Amino acid sequence: MTTPAVPQQTFTIRPRGPFSLAEAGAFGHGAEPAGDWPGGGAFADGVLRLALCRDDLRGQVGVAVRQDGAGVHGTVSGLDPGEAVEPVRDQVARMLSLDGDGAAFAEVGERDPLVGRIQAAAPGLRPVLFASPYEAALWCVITQRWGRRQALAARERLSREFGRVVEVAGVALAAVPTPEQLLAAERLPGLPELKQERLRAVARAAVDGLLDPVATREGDPAEVRARLRTVNGIGEFAAGLVHLRASGVQDALVDGEPRLAALVGAGYGLGAPATAEDLARIAEPWRPFRTWTAVLIRAAGRRLPELAVVPEPVPAARVPRARPSRSEPLALIG
Repeated sequence: MTTPAVPQQTFTIRPRGPFSLAEAGAFGHGAEPAGDWPGGGAFADGVLRLALCRDDLRGQVGVAVRQDGAGVHGTVSGLDPGEAVEPVRDQVARMLSLDGDGAAFAEVGERDPLVGRIQAAAPGLRPVLFASPYEAALWCVITQRWGRRQALAARERLSREFGRVVEVAGVALAAVPTPEQLLAAERLPGLPELKQERLRAVARAAVDGLLDPVATREGDPAEVRARLRTVNGIGEFAAGLVHLRASGVQDALVDGEPRLAALVGAGYGLGAPATAEDLARIAEPWRPFRTWTAVLIRAAGRRLPELAVVPEPVPAARVPRARPSRSEPLALIG
């Protein structure tokens, strides 16, 4: 059901340091249209349109995000009259990494010349995240052993049948169902029984607080990922993706990402993809932005001529519940 017209609310975020909404809108897609901008939403004509399940898990909203010289502005649809807009603003700030200090991030580039060159090639690029750990976990389950197009169609169908359709800057977008809405559905048409079972497990985990964004962001990374792996359908790879691409963590060390390892190996003259030990050593000057820096290299490193020629890593063999299948549109950090 489409949200009836209600007064819209607005907010403004003034970024600390460089930020580019255009870079955010193209994040992870290169020249492709951002029809699956991570987990949902679309960027066109300078507007990032989002439809998301709120952090409080009580409903969904739409947000149209624009940027000008005064800051980043959001127009929110779907809130009931009198509901506070600040939680939505904070959620969007986390999604766009606007809750971090871009000026301090620029200092990493002053300490590390390679990082500085990539920052100059991708001005204002920051990590772009899923709306929440809950939405990231849903996406991980939906994509298991499915290709991008099939997974996108399944998510859209799930959102339209059981979630909420909101109008965002003149476009109707469907937001994923809340855990309560998902658990209330007797069946989820078009999804195999195993996926249905795992989606319900994610919903129950969200209700139980296991996917809380703050706890996911601030907890010890090993403990956070171990907790996430207790959810049926969330293996090692998915736990890492939820942690890194949904919580807003800024300084977790990223390893186990083949493309990042290949780019770091080439960029730092290692003669081979970086090992976990190499990454830990090289990343020391990146503190307190090791995650942000890894995302920058992974997403924009190929804008440098010497990294543009680095071959894409050959996907690893499929391991059930630990890594995505080769056809799945998942990358750990971008």
